[in-house]
Amino acid sequence: MDLKPAKEADRKTPSGQSARGLAAVILAAGQSTRMKTRLPKVMHEVCGQPMLAHVLNACRGAGITKLYVVVGFGGEVIQKAFAKDADVEFVQQAEQLGTGHAVQMCSDALRGFAGDVVVVAGDMPMIRSETLRDLVGGHRATGSAGSLATTVLEDPTGYGRIIRKTDGEFERIVEQRDCTDEQLDIREVNPSYYCFDWQTLVDSLARITPDNAKKELYLTDTMAIIRESGKTVRASTSVAAEDAVGINSRADLAGVNRLMQRRIQTQWMDTGVTIVDPNTTWLDGRCVIGRESVIHPFTCIEGGARIGRGCTIGPYALLRDGVVVEDGVTVGPGALNAFDAAARGRSGDSHPPEKSRAVRRPPARTGCE
Repeated sequence: MDLKPAKEADRKTPSGQSARGLAAVILAAGQSTRMKTRLPKVMHEVCGQPMLAHVLNACRGAGITKLYVVVGFGGEVIQKAFAKDADVEFVQQAEQLGTGHAVQMCSDALRGFAGDVVVVAGDMPMIRSETLRDLVGGHRATGSAGSLATTVLEDPTGYGRIIRKTDGEFERIVEQRDCTDEQLDIREVNPSYYCFDWQTLVDSLARITPDNAKKELYLTDTMAIIRESGKTVRASTSVAAEDAVGINSRADLAGVNRLMQRRIQTQWMDTGVTIVDPNTTWLDGRCVIGRESVIHPFTCIEGGARIGRGCTIGPYALLRDGVVVEDGVTVGPGALNAFDAAARGRSGDSHPPEKSRAVRRPPARTGCE
């Protein structure tokens, strides 16, 4: 597709950034009945942080500074957990009437906003900043009014299918419940990564109807409305299959934890950290590990624990949130808390020290072996 000339609002600033505004709407109002939980789904943890935190951090990494989180079920729990995040504004969706309705709830908060809005789901913690940057960049470079990033799955069950014309041009999205038998065979799906010109989206949302199996207002219907109005809709297959994994059950949650753990460990190994056995090691996404450190099997590093360069950790070691291990230190089997001195730990925590040892000696021989 030929690139269109940038509109006046798309002109670059002297720093090279687009002059258009950029915001994100994160959908976090739903309740997952299959998870059998009283906790909002987006508050369940993936590698030490609520899944919503991963989505917010991905948006921040993509340069998005205005974050609107739509809450409903358990909204007070979510708001309390993220109350200190100054860049987050919460929007209430009292009745869950669909994704389109959820975005409509942001109309007052975004009144007068001129620019592009990224819309993503709060239960997709595998989302990457790079994917969002590419989505926004392609959206603006092509002068599109609506854009989405798609993926191809071996098993597309549960996802909306991408319907294209014979020439490959995007036509519409059909949710699984509304698919024909032929459409169910389509493997290109919608993982819910969108970018819209905000005013175009507002106009399109006013035209959607609950004419579907769930009788809800689908955000996905706006894409066909935008295209039929003569504006450009861009659908690019740019999401890795594992990044499109959502969470609807406890089994899904465990699977995504494994995927995220592999991602975290790979990132640290790429910086020069040795992880002897990734399958028996667990790292919180907020921890820091210095180069040339070695992490032995059955080690768990929690929260924002910080490990210096050239350290040896484990086997059978637990480093709790707040621990700081200085360069060259060995931490043997056992639990290391923020106030333990055996590994020269230090912390600004105001709580009294916990009674645990950083290194445990094997029991004395009794002659009974």
